[in-house]
Formats: sequence, structure tokens, C-alpha cells
Amino acid sequence: MTTLHKHFLVIIILILGFITSCSKNDDPNPITNYTTIENLLNDIDFQGYAIITKNGNNLIRQGFGLANENTALPQDYNLNYRIGSVTKTLTAAGIVQLKRDGLISSFNQTLDEFDSEFPNGNQITIAQLLSHQSGIPDYQLVVEDAYEQGEILDEEDIYQVIKDMISENGLNFSPGTNKQYSNSNFLIAALLIQEVSQMPYHDYIQQKIFNPLEMSNTYKGADVIDINTNAQGYLNGTPNSSYPMTIAFGAGDFSSTPKDMETWVNAVKTNWFTNAEKTEIFTQNVSSGYTDFGLGWFTTQEGNTTMYWHGGDINGYWSMIGFIPEFDATIVLLSNQQDDTGTQRNTIIEQLLTNEFN
Repeated sequence: MTTLHKHFLVIIILILGFITSCSKNDDPNPITNYTTIENLLNDIDFQGYAIITKNGNNLIRQGFGLANENTALPQDYNLNYRIGSVTKTLTAAGIVQLKRDGLISSFNQTLDEFDSEFPNGNQITIAQLLSHQSGIPDYQLVVEDAYEQGEILDEEDIYQVIKDMISENGLNFSPGTNKQYSNSNFLIAALLIQEVSQMPYHDYIQQKIFNPLEMSNTYKGADVIDINTNAQGYLNGTPNSSYPMTIAFGAGDFSSTPKDMETWVNAVKTNWFTNAEKTEIFTQNVSSGYTDFGLGWFTTQEGNTTMYWHGGDINGYWSMIGFIPEFDATIVLLSNQQDDTGTQRNTIIEQLLTNEFN
């Protein structure tokens, strides 16, 4: 196992559900050589649609396996897939847009300015939400358990659950002293967008991001997919694509197409953010072999190669988008085959950075 893979696992370990996941275990059979990207994806049994470009050329742009095994629907550039926590890149961009619109003055504003009753709100900044430095505990397992017991919670109810968790047990650490991935950060950020803009969160993202970029097939996912327009999600060969999407509000609830995700990555890679915004959003000076959090994006460094990315997992699906500036590379992987351990994503990142982009 390479240094990159070891450190990558250490940094992102124990992240579950519709968020970015990684394996806690070393891969017993790491792939060390492959002829083409297509060969690599076939070797790891990738199922979904893959786009990887390098210096303006396609390394891969095709589907693998079927989008629906019952109907023989092929994977497609214009088909919808749940994207899970890739949603967080859109929520973070929505916060940036709030600042552009003059609705917030700084990413260093604290939560008590927006909710005077938020526990420890005077200590937690917007930037700490977006970079997982807030110490706010993750609500996901608690709310999923409540849902299994028949209790239906909307995003405002979940927000209250988060506040109650902090009031009862405190923060996981003092804000700014550590980093720990938590979906709570992005549900709160999405509610902040909603409150400050006086628009529903999804409408704000639609108006400020999707419409200008003509991303016409990215939208809040339904609890149950439409099999005519969406890839069917699978877990161990069994359909597994239903999920109460309110639980993933702002943190993992969008569905999108490979086409729209390619549009989004290319926009971020070029000029959607100003240079000044990029210095705030993307973590700088990450040591080789390590991954760190930025504001809605991860930075993975291997030698002189920097990869900015985010991934996601949600029932029946996994996803990853990213870009590598040194090679003008765009990466979009949308899979309809759930990977509980994150092994496929980890393997792809490791192989790309050690073999293809070095």
C-alpha cells in the first residue's frame, strides 16, 4: 500500500451513510498496474458512468454495466443518479453566493448572529461549518433511528435535534481545534442559506448555480426514484434506492447527471469562483500523501499533484467529482452500485494520483 492510501484512510476514516466514505481496512489486493482507465474500472467492477479527462483529452467517457438490470437500461451521460455528499459542494457554493449577494459579510461570522439560541453559537463560524471544524456532532444515525421508529422529521426538526444533542452532550471538540466530518454542518449551512436569502434552499441553488450554468437535470431527489429517468441503485445486486431525502437536506439530497456534474466541475475548475474565493475555499499547502478539508471540498496531495474533490454515498449509489489543475483534469464518477467501504473510490484516487497524474 502506498503512503497516499495509508494517509488517505487515516484522514477520512469512519465517515458513513450518504456522506463520503472510506474503508477502515487495508485493501488486501491493491491494483498496482493497469493498461488503461477502462481496464482499471473493469478490474474493480465499477458500475455506473465515468468521465476522466487529461489535458483536453478523454481518458474515459462511458458507462459500465446497466443502469437498470430489469429493463436493461444502459448507463447514460444524461441519466440521473443520486450524488449523496457531492451535494455539499453545491451548499458551500451557495454560502459563497450569499457573500457575493451581500447577505452575509464574512465566512467568519458566528452562528449566534443568525440564531441567538444555538448552543455555543458564539464560538462557531460559517467557515468552521464548511470545513468540518465546528465540533458539532453528526445527526444522521440518530435521525435515521427515529425514522425507523416511525417518527418523521423535517429539516427544522433535525436542526432542533442537533441543538438538543449539543445542549445535552456538548460539542465533540472546541471549534477550530480539530476536524471531524459531520453532516450537521451542511444541514445548518443549507438552513442558513434559506433563512438569509428568504428563499427555499433548493430554489436558491437553482437560481444562483443551476440556471446560469444550464444544469437542467440536477434537482432535489425524491424519496423513491423514477426508474424512467434515474439509474436504479443496487446493494449486492438487490435494488436499494429509496431514502427519506429530508434527512439528507443540504448534505446529500441532490440527484444529477454525468453531463451536469461535468458542467459543475468545469465551472469550478475555471472561473465560477474568483481567485480570491479559491484561496479561501481550497485548502492550501497540504503535505504529500495527505487529504485535508476545505470549504466544501477535499484537497489530496501526492508529490507535486493536487486533486480537489468530493465524494458521496447514499442507498444504492456512490459518487465522486474532482479536478487536477496541473493536468487540466476533470473527474466525474457516478455509480449505481453501493460501495459500503469506499474501496472503489479509494482505489481510483490512489491509482489516478500515483499512475496517471504524476
